[in-house]
Amino acid sequence: MLTRILVPIDGSDPATAALEHALDIAADGGATVHLLNVADTNEPSLTRLGGDVVDVLEREGDDIVSEAAELADRRNVSVVTDVVQGDPRSVIVEYATTDEFDLIVMGAHGRRGLGEYVLGSVTDHVVNRSDVPVLTVRPTDDGPSTFPYGDILVPTDGSEHATAALELGVRFAAHHGARLHLLSVVDELPEVGDAGSAQLSDQLEANVQGVLDEAEGIAREGGIEEVTTTLATGSMPREVTSYADAEGIDLIVMGTHGHTGLDRHLLGSFTERVIRTAPVPVLTTTRADDLDD
Repeated sequence: MLTRILVPIDGSDPATAALEHALDIAADGGATVHLLNVADTNEPSLTRLGGDVVDVLEREGDDIVSEAAELADRRNVSVVTDVVQGDPRSVIVEYATTDEFDLIVMGAHGRRGLGEYVLGSVTDHVVNRSDVPVLTVRPTDDGPSTFPYGDILVPTDGSEHATAALELGVRFAAHHGARLHLLSVVDELPEVGDAGSAQLSDQLEANVQGVLDEAEGIAREGGIEEVTTTLATGSMPREVTSYADAEGIDLIVMGTHGHTGLDRHLLGSFTERVIRTAPVPVLTTTRADDLDD
């Protein structure tokens, strides 16, 4: 299903968690993992050792990718390593697009230089700017993330980006033989207490149920036999993370954009909040991606 996976690494715990999860995916499908360390040109890094001027960040990057490559070798996963200079945000996006990767796997937070934790903002940038799907992984006290995926959650609102995420989720579910959970959330409306408000609430619920029915049809057409649909009311990020906890979800798949305005139940700017709080990896996509099974 995936042949080329890009893993930006910086030696932090979140980046290591992302690497270990990427190695699980690669070992499952025989993919090659490309390990990338970006020596941030915004940070002073040159120093003198003896009679030589060396770049401390590049040397640190060499050590980081070498250690990661050894881990991959122990898992019998093919790797390619690279250490480059530049702004991590733009470098990662350009690197992934130019070399036509199938997936980027990143830690939800990380560090730059000799200790400043900033990869979280880098991840946010990559999630929103990359045409390549991005899988974000957070280290947890419960240990490594579950793989293969047995239960996959796709929050949906019927938008183009949500449909792209649904199609991607269907492909992952089909590959793993996973149960697919479809969730639509009606955002909480203020208590007005009049007939017009009640009618609006009924109409919203009907609209959301229609979104769920259409999403289930797409899943069935994609060969998914086990599909669960749920309509919830509340805060989108809270309902998504609560559902993931309650139902033992292994992977959340979301679009990075969605509807806004009067359709208050629909996705939009909530994806980043889910990434920061979700108990499991979150896979995001900005468009429908042609990933072959």
